[in-house]
Amino acid sequence: MRFSGICSGLALITLWPAAGLMAQKDAPIVLQNPSFEGTPTSGSSTLPFTLPGWHDCGPGNESPPDIQPNQFGVSMTPKHGNSYLGLVVRKKETWESVGQRLSRPLEKDQCYELSMDLCKSDHYVSPVSADSGAPTSNFVTPAKLIIWGGNGFCDKAEVLFETSVITHTRWLTYNFRLHPKKGNYSYIMFEAYYRTPVLFPYDGNILLDNASAIKPIECNPELMVAKERAKEKSKPGTAKGGASARPVDATKVDSPKVKPAETPVAATNMTKSLKKGRVYRLDKVYFDIDKYDVKPECEPQLEELFNYLANNPEVSIEIGGHTNNLLKVEKRAIELSTNRAKSVADWLINHGIQSSRITYVGYGWKYPIEPNTTPEGRRKNQRVEVKILGGF
Repeated sequence: MRFSGICSGLALITLWPAAGLMAQKDAPIVLQNPSFEGTPTSGSSTLPFTLPGWHDCGPGNESPPDIQPNQFGVSMTPKHGNSYLGLVVRKKETWESVGQRLSRPLEKDQCYELSMDLCKSDHYVSPVSADSGAPTSNFVTPAKLIIWGGNGFCDKAEVLFETSVITHTRWLTYNFRLHPKKGNYSYIMFEAYYRTPVLFPYDGNILLDNASAIKPIECNPELMVAKERAKEKSKPGTAKGGASARPVDATKVDSPKVKPAETPVAATNMTKSLKKGRVYRLDKVYFDIDKYDVKPECEPQLEELFNYLANNPEVSIEIGGHTNNLLKVEKRAIELSTNRAKSVADWLINHGIQSSRITYVGYGWKYPIEPNTTPEGRRKNQRVEVKILGGF
């Protein structure tokens, strides 16, 4: 009996490391100095890059990134803290980037979420080289942000996310979905790059601030909704009669039976003021299968949105594109939903709305509002939404 008790104790001890590893895997990966806090300084090729937590990954013959504000005429107020990062791209076909080693690796086939505030400055007058007396250029053409995963400082093993060009001159929060598919990565890098395809390299800038922790998430969007449902049911007082609900095994739920909490509101009437932070579904805007051209019959609702924006010039918006899960390849789903969101954004811009007031993003099949098990559910999940970002 004594021997049996010792064995039981050993078995219990051996389970603790496994439990600890599972807890660690689900914990956020916290970046060092995510808000890019440092002493505002213009980059110099003769001085070391001194932004705590970050490593300069640009070419060694060029100056490193600038710690803003108040360098080269950049006056944007930080979104968080006292400083932010300025990255530029150059006509001479060089561009800036920074990286750091993560507290633990991003794992292959695991999905993650990361958010960051981005914008561009409409004034960024800098010498075109470190040479004494070099001419200056206004680095104001919009650039994009590329997020790389790798296994060394500045290693470009896999593109984890690539934004559209950042045209707006006010801070907007972007949500990035990272999904390593080629390997595990212990390093992350943020890189400025040109609008592609690049006909001619140009001088441009992008500003970065207030990055979040990197949060592991469920890759399967249907399971993601089911897990949120399970969390709600496991809270005290949510079961019938006020008793604590028993946790649900979300891995056994094939499809959510309820809509997520953030179900968008149908934008059936835009003559009234819309609310900041709310998401509105353009329920009369739809596309042909595998297409992203705006259909003429959808233009009346876009005209409503245009009129609202024209009458409220302080308001900025995000156009979000979504697909259902019939597109099994995630990259293709992201591409199609991005193109649909861009088509709506382009329609508004071509009709006279300033591009700085509009951003667009494709979410693929990540956020279903109905189960994808019926034609009606798939139709509703394949949608375009408008999020009111600011201006109030």
